Amino acid sequence: MVTSPIQQPTTVLGRALAATGEPRWRERLIVHLGPVRQGFTEHVRITEGPAGRYADLLRTAPRLHRGVRLLVDEHAAIVAALAALQHAVGSSAVSAEEVREQAGNLLRALDRHRRRGADLLWEAYQADLGGGD
Repeated sequence: MVTSPIQQPTTVLGRALAATGEPRWRERLIVHLGPVRQGFTEHVRITEGPAGRYADLLRTAPRLHRGVRLLVDEHAAIVAALAALQHAVGSSAVSAEEVREQAGNLLRALDRHRRRGADLLWEAYQADLGGGD
C-alpha cells in the first residue's frame, strides 16, 4: 500500500494537538508541524508540473482535468493554511482554542485532499479498466 508523505506526520500532529493543556505544547506543535509542511511540499513537488503525477494522469485520462485543477487549487489553500497555523502557534496573542480550530481545519483539509486524490485515481483507472456495470 502506498502512503502519502504527509500521512504519518499528520497523525503525530493530531496527537500533539490533543495535548494543548500540557506545558510547552506550542513548542511541540511547532516541531510536529515541520514534517507536515515538508511532506506536503514533497507531495506538491511530485504531483504538479510537466513531469508530475497529475500531468501523467491527464495524458492518460484528459477527462479528469477538472478534478486535477481542484486538487492543484487545494494545494495553494493548504500551503496558506500551513503557514497561517505556523504563525498562530508561534504567537502568544493567538489563543489555544484558535490554534486548535486552525489545526483541526487544516487536518480536515488534508484528509479531504487525500480522499479526493484517491477518488480521482480510482475514477481514472476504474474507467480505463472497464470496471463499470
